[in-house]
Amino acid sequence: MTSNPKAGDGSAEEPVGGAALRAGPPQDPPETESERRRRRAVFLRELTEARELRERVQPRRTKERRMREAMRMRTFRI
Repeated sequence: MTSNPKAGDGSAEEPVGGAALRAGPPQDPPETESERRRRRAVFLRELTEARELRERVQPRRTKERRMREAMRMRTFRI
């Protein structure tokens, strides 16, 4: 049982899958202005969402930090 029926004998002489025909990275067609604007809008929406989430989570962290500091100070009080 073989997992790749098109596999060669493993020699370096023979290119597998015609990889020698492509000299460089595949060229994507240039994106249109509307595609760029759409991707930018999605990015800005996600960035805003992340900032809002951070604002909601941050006060909780600050409160936890204050509580831990208070416990630490009580521990060393004589």
